Amino acid sequence: MTLVALLSMLFAGCREPMYSPASPATPPTVGAPISADASPGSIYLPAIEGGGSPPTPTAVPSPPSHPSPSPTPLPPPVPKPGYGVQVHLFAGNVAETLEWARGLGVGWVKQQVTWHTIEHGPGDLEWEPLDRAVEACNGFGFQLLLSVVHAPDWTRSSELESGPPADYAEFGRFMEQLATRYRGRVAAYELWNEPNLAREWQGDTLDPARFVALVAEGAQGVRAADSGALVISGAPAVTGINDGVVAIDDRAFLRGMYEAGIAQWVDGIGAHPYGFANPPDESWQDPTHVASGHNDHPSFFFRDTLEDYHAIMVAAGDADHRIWVTEFGWPSIEGLGGSDKTPVNTSGWEYVREVSEAQQADYVVRAFRLGEERLWVGPMFLWNLNLATIWGAGDPVSAYSLLRPDGSYRPAYVALRLAEPLR
Repeated sequence: MTLVALLSMLFAGCREPMYSPASPATPPTVGAPISADASPGSIYLPAIEGGGSPPTPTAVPSPPSHPSPSPTPLPPPVPKPGYGVQVHLFAGNVAETLEWARGLGVGWVKQQVTWHTIEHGPGDLEWEPLDRAVEACNGFGFQLLLSVVHAPDWTRSSELESGPPADYAEFGRFMEQLATRYRGRVAAYELWNEPNLAREWQGDTLDPARFVALVAEGAQGVRAADSGALVISGAPAVTGINDGVVAIDDRAFLRGMYEAGIAQWVDGIGAHPYGFANPPDESWQDPTHVASGHNDHPSFFFRDTLEDYHAIMVAAGDADHRIWVTEFGWPSIEGLGGSDKTPVNTSGWEYVREVSEAQQADYVVRAFRLGEERLWVGPMFLWNLNLATIWGAGDPVSAYSLLRPDGSYRPAYVALRLAEPLR
């Protein structure tokens, strides 16, 4: 039986246990707002605030006590130890979220950590929410990647959010504390996120050399505390913009990172090869395209981003490091449904309307396999597992989720669960 036929037979009744996620008192804002009057030439950045920056960690509620709906039985998940998924463990129930992840058969999970929610002031550290998350990931047997972003205001020269500290040594100090606390329990650390975007590097100058200087401090901190942990460079964003103010083109930024000596500080090179509405194996140079827009620049294509990055690395004399795909995915607003039917504003990222749930499922599995076929690609982390259960159907991050707002499976979840790895 083909995968498509199996999905068709199984999917209609497949549901995960439902739960009520913990909600902040004030709805948080995720990333830059999508303006309804965005200019026709504006380009939506698919990685919204680096994979959905989490709200302030809250206490994890008790597991749901109500009975779960009777699910349609599925075959057991196919083990995929080299595959990963980004989770959000600071709202909802940690065990339930990790059970969803285990149902995919993946070996890795990624959690983004906002530094400013942990270190409120000199010596004022709130570790408990992250302690619970790390302990739970270890208990489930996952390898854990922590992506560390957003310096506290008291370390910065600017009150704008989402930027690095004024003194990069502060990042090294914090990373040493972090890696000391979780020595032997966190497999890898990704240092920062999309530093070629002004919105992730506010209060500082967009500059690959400055980013490498930050990474150098962070990497030294990790290695002083835990020599067994891997260090991954924060991935540039794919944007199609190269004005030096809003963004620096990711290819140009990666070349600058190599000119500044990134290879000596890291164990892997982070990448975010989002495909917009383009299939994973399509190239911008192909004579025809499936998608009607965002198809005229290499930054909009999954395969082009991977192959361009590898060519840049080889040209810089780096044949040793692998590309870690720390975020990727395809959005679809089809079938989000649930109790929250707030429409998604798609102005500026109209391509989301061109991706059906069936295509999303197909593209995700094909992308993982395309990465496996290239031995210079390391672990890959799909963005995201469960943000729809937290932010609801009306938020753009939910279009990328594997779950619906009510916790039921989307086709991409089932397809990834049953996907056979190549190696």
